[in-house]
Amino acid sequence: MNKRRRLAVKMVLSGATIAATARQCELAVRTAWGTVKAYRQGGWPAVTVRHGHRPQGAGRALSREQERQAQRRIRDHVPDQLKMTYALWTRQAVSELIEAVFGVRLTGRNMGKYLKRWGFTPQRPLKKADEPSPEAVAKWVNEEYPKIATAAKAEGAEIQWGDETGLRSDDVRGRGYAPKAKTPVVVANANRSRLSVISTVTNKGEMRWKVFSGALDATILIGFLKRLVHGRNKRVFLILYNLRAHHSKAVKKWLADNEEKIAVFYLPSYSPELNPDELLNADLKQRVTQAAPARNKLALTRTAISALRSIQKQPERVENYFGQKDVAYAA
Repeated sequence: MNKRRRLAVKMVLSGATIAATARQCELAVRTAWGTVKAYRQGGWPAVTVRHGHRPQGAGRALSREQERQAQRRIRDHVPDQLKMTYALWTRQAVSELIEAVFGVRLTGRNMGKYLKRWGFTPQRPLKKADEPSPEAVAKWVNEEYPKIATAAKAEGAEIQWGDETGLRSDDVRGRGYAPKAKTPVVVANANRSRLSVISTVTNKGEMRWKVFSGALDATILIGFLKRLVHGRNKRVFLILYNLRAHHSKAVKKWLADNEEKIAVFYLPSYSPELNPDELLNADLKQRVTQAAPARNKLALTRTAISALRSIQKQPERVENYFGQKDVAYAA
């Protein structure tokens, strides 16, 4: 724009008409005339147009700290580890994560801008087997867990098995009767709601749980651990799936400060089937997904809590989880 304005001034000074100058420089006649007038009053500095720009970071929907947290989550996890129904971090997946964690909704286009600014680019993934190591599983079942069980018995400690899972308002499973060739249709709310649950079970049929929003972080995990040990007169041996959130500095510090109340052990990688609490998750999802689709997050929360309380009141049901083949070693 400034180059054309300077050219317009030079053409008029050389004798060209304003109309011809505007046409040649692709300017409006009024702009061309105003440019010449500005030159005559203030010289070349008056001709230059300086465009204002927003300060860097102005107008962003996420704070710098939120951006750092989001980057850390998608760098350290795949969506499945955060109980999300995506194989890879797409713009939609990251957008849903940010909405769940921070309550900020971003369009796919804006999410793409954030990812580009963070240095993330779309890439074809390398494939890596996620099967558990047979050696690691055998060592856990035959060596490591028996040692934990022996130590718990010697101390009079209680062994609890913990895990997290996610629930969605539009997740409807199972079958329903309908006339032949007339597939039933379930109308789900377009505004999808999500909920997370962390829980523990024991082979005595006891169960603890907590419902929360967003992905599990150190604050939520520590809060749940405090509830596990509150008012107990015996130590808790907690066995968890091996996730990065379980190893944060804050969690390690809290565990070190409360080692007389609780000790945490970790299952082998890629071995969720060894955790009896996975069977609670499956039981919970079956109950929630067979209910009428939740129209909002409050309804989803009420359905989840109702299902959890119902299961909790049936200790024999929880105890039966330990009768399944893969977790019978923990019975």
